[in-house]
Amino acid sequence: MLILSRHDVESLLTMADTLAAVEEGFRQLALGHVTMPQRNATQIANHNGLHLAMPAHVGGEVDALTIKIVTVYGDNPSKYHLPTIQGVLLVHDAHTGQVLALMDAEHLTAMRTGAASGVATKYLARHDAATVTLFGAGALGPGQLAAVCAVRPIKRAYVITRSGTKDAEFCRKLADQLAIEVTATRNLQFAVEHSDIICTATTSPTPLFDGDWLKPGTHINAVGAYTAHMRELDTTTMRRSHVFVDRHEAARTEAGDLCIPIANGELTYDHVAGELGQVITGAVTGRTDDEAITLFKSVGLAMQDAVTAKGLYLTAVAQGIGKEVHL
Repeated sequence: MLILSRHDVESLLTMADTLAAVEEGFRQLALGHVTMPQRNATQIANHNGLHLAMPAHVGGEVDALTIKIVTVYGDNPSKYHLPTIQGVLLVHDAHTGQVLALMDAEHLTAMRTGAASGVATKYLARHDAATVTLFGAGALGPGQLAAVCAVRPIKRAYVITRSGTKDAEFCRKLADQLAIEVTATRNLQFAVEHSDIICTATTSPTPLFDGDWLKPGTHINAVGAYTAHMRELDTTTMRRSHVFVDRHEAARTEAGDLCIPIANGELTYDHVAGELGQVITGAVTGRTDDEAITLFKSVGLAMQDAVTAKGLYLTAVAQGIGKEVHL
C-alpha cells in the first residue's frame, strides 16, 4: 500500500489535472456509470463535530474505487489551532478490492471542491467573466479562485470573510499565485453588484448577501453549505437563478440553500434545471443567454474524490512518490 502525505498530495496534484478528472467524473455520473451511496454522517454534537464516510465507484474508463473518511469540526481553528476539515482517503483496485493507497485528503478535498466550481464555471458562466467575489478564506477558498481563474479570464477578485483577521495575507498569497488583483473588502453590496462570478465557501447558517444585488449575467458557485440546515444564499437568489446541482439525491436532502426555502413553501424542487453532468453531456441546457443568472449548488460528492484520487495515485506511482508499506 502506498502512503501519500499532505506534502506528497500538494506536490503532485495540479488544478489542471483535477479539473479534467472532475469533469470526467460528472460526465460518468450523468451517463449512469457511478455507484455512490449517500454519505454516512455521524453527528458528534458535544464537540461540534461531524464524521463522514464517503464511498464511490466510478466506472467507464475511470474505474476508480475509493472511500474517504472526513471530519468537520467547527471549533478546531479557534480552540485547538487545527483545520476545520480533516480526512484520509483509501484507493482500492476496482478489479480485486485490494487497497492500493492511503492518502491525506484535506488538500485533495479543497482541490476537488474548487475543480467542481471550475467545471461549473466553464459550462455556465459568461465567457467574458473577469471579476470574482469569494466569500470565505478558509481551506476551500484558494481552490475556488484557482479553478475559476483556470477557465475564465479573471482580472480581479474581491474577498469577503467573517472576521477579516487573515485577509491581507490570504489576498497577498493568492494575488502572487494567480497573477490577478485580489482585494479584501467589507462592502458586500459593492462586491456582489460588480462581480461576474460569485463563489461562496463558508459554513454560514444564514444567507451571505441580498439576492437583489445580483446583476444580470452573474454566475454563482455555492459550495459551503453542506447540510439541510445551512444556507449561504437567500430565497431571492434562488428564485432569480437557473439552478444546477451536483446530484439530485444529494441536493434534495443536504442542500440547505434549497431545502430551507422549499420547506418554507417559498420554492419547489422543480425550480432546479438539472445536474451539472447533464449540462456537460448536453442532456440539459445550461446558460441560455448573457442576461441569465446561473447557479451551481454543490454539497460535495464522493465521486469527485474518487476520480481525483485515482489520477493522483497513478501519478505518484509513475513518479515514484510516496512510501510503500506492507500491512
